[in-house]
Amino acid sequence: MNLLTVKDLLNAEVLCGEENLKKEISSAFACDLMSDVLAYVEDNTLLLTGLINPQTIRTAEMMDINAIVFVRGKLPNQAIIDLAKENDIVIMTTKHILYESCGILFNKGLKGASIMHK
Repeated sequence: MNLLTVKDLLNAEVLCGEENLKKEISSAFACDLMSDVLAYVEDNTLLLTGLINPQTIRTAEMMDINAIVFVRGKLPNQAIIDLAKENDIVIMTTKHILYESCGILFNKGLKGASIMHK
């Protein structure tokens, strides 16, 4: 699934990275604990979260996550958007809650990220 499809399905607003909406994602992960993101990794994963702070962007950068959807209509401040731009991370926001956002994407065929086994 590409990010443009995600945008359309979630009726999301793109806050940065609109030029990268053709990028493909193969899985999604949803949480508000960035430590949990570190345990779930796959290539081309979309992160859905309600946590709008710089740590979210830093975690995405470290895990090679190319796109984040902030849920519940949350809007990051300009410093967070700038940090995402610096790291070439697409940022979107949707009014859907986390549960609903995941359900919409799952019903359209986007699988969840797998647990990284050690």
